[in-house]
Amino acid sequence: MNEPPILFEAVAIPGIPDGGFSLEVAALSTTLIQAPEASGVDLLSRYALGLVRPASGRVLLLGKDVAALPRRAALAFRRNVGYLPAGDGLMQNLSLRDNVALPLRFGSRMSEGDIAGRVSVILGQFRLAGAGDRRPADVTDEMRRRTALARALAFDPPVVLMEDPFDGLTTRASTELLTIARGGESDDGSRRTVFITGQQVPSVVERRIEWRFRLHRGELEHDA
Repeated sequence: MNEPPILFEAVAIPGIPDGGFSLEVAALSTTLIQAPEASGVDLLSRYALGLVRPASGRVLLLGKDVAALPRRAALAFRRNVGYLPAGDGLMQNLSLRDNVALPLRFGSRMSEGDIAGRVSVILGQFRLAGAGDRRPADVTDEMRRRTALARALAFDPPVVLMEDPFDGLTTRASTELLTIARGGESDDGSRRTVFITGQQVPSVVERRIEWRFRLHRGELEHDA
């Protein structure tokens, strides 16, 4: 039996007072958890990455309890996962180009020339080629979110975690962001497993998500 790419087992969050949050995230599909801000679902991606340890329960990411790994091993393992935090998490003193280059500079042995070539290709794919030398404060919210996702996908990871990715974006921009995150389609579904937490999602985008759940009165409800 294949392990799910993400497994939550009785993880403590405020929104589920009894029994905790449990879910097997399906491979090669997109899963959405919608819940109020105070519910604690915004912590789920950080639990999966081992950035925060839950008070109880456990999370397995690609079969690993990342929080239990030694620091160096955890850092190396996180290259398998793209993480788009709420907002954008960009370094404000760096250009968009250098923000995208960060994980390649610190997480690979690529030469500066190879990094520059890879980043140029990525910026073109994300329609950011003309803005690469600008800083986050000088571009639109959509361009900052595109840059943050480009940085998250620099290693072409099999799993993507996204926190409130569509907040403040138009329906068109939200749809395109989801398409990029999924990495294209195959006979089995998308090329990547995408896990999204948030409050508001455009209805057009919802219809493209295979697994949709809402946290309601302390219970996780599946939207058919």
